[in-house]
Amino acid sequence: MENNFCPFEIEQSWGKVLAEELQKPYLLQLAAFVENERRLGVPIYPSKELVFNAFKLTPYSQVKVVIMGQDPYHGPGQAHGLCFSVPKGVPSPPSLVNIFKELASDVRIEMPKHGCLLSWAEQGILLLNATLTVQQGNPMSHHGKGWERFTDAIIAKLCEREEPIIFVLWGKSAKEKGAQVKQLNTKHILLAAAHPSPLSAHQGFFGCKHFSKINDLLIQQNKAEITWNLL
Repeated sequence: MENNFCPFEIEQSWGKVLAEELQKPYLLQLAAFVENERRLGVPIYPSKELVFNAFKLTPYSQVKVVIMGQDPYHGPGQAHGLCFSVPKGVPSPPSLVNIFKELASDVRIEMPKHGCLLSWAEQGILLLNATLTVQQGNPMSHHGKGWERFTDAIIAKLCEREEPIIFVLWGKSAKEKGAQVKQLNTKHILLAAAHPSPLSAHQGFFGCKHFSKINDLLIQQNKAEITWNLL
């Protein structure tokens, strides 16, 4: 008898393209691990209903750009399922502040008053972390539990798309994650730079001009530009 149990609730279009992946035993184990972690009492971020927020906001067919992150934020109230983003009212972490500095320098817009990137996601930017959950105050605590395999499968499904997708890789971890794009399909576009962290932003993130480059590439593809202003 076929087992159609799915351990995760995910947006319909993603659920369809990932149907085979969602039945694999490692995801059952991953779901059980995360659920057990939540029972132990140490807060796990993001909250259960926001783990797959990036997919809800950016359905499979609407993805034009992928920005790769590594881990969800591990501080209270910060993570909401979109890499680098924080909900309105939460102070922007240092890496996000540096993203906004480069954005202001590149496309000449004012520094945003908040750090919520929801409007980017709604315009076709998949804000994807390599690992989708984390323990409070313990970065990378859920690495090696299965999330990386799952997000590799997501990248592989995106690489099956006919039209070119722009993959934005900031930092060593993101570049390693994006290496499979080259292996799977050369038609997709890679934009790589240093991580926007204060430790590395001056080593090639500042001045990368990725925001204007993304819009130039989208225009070449006859697609709508990204409105970078955060309302």
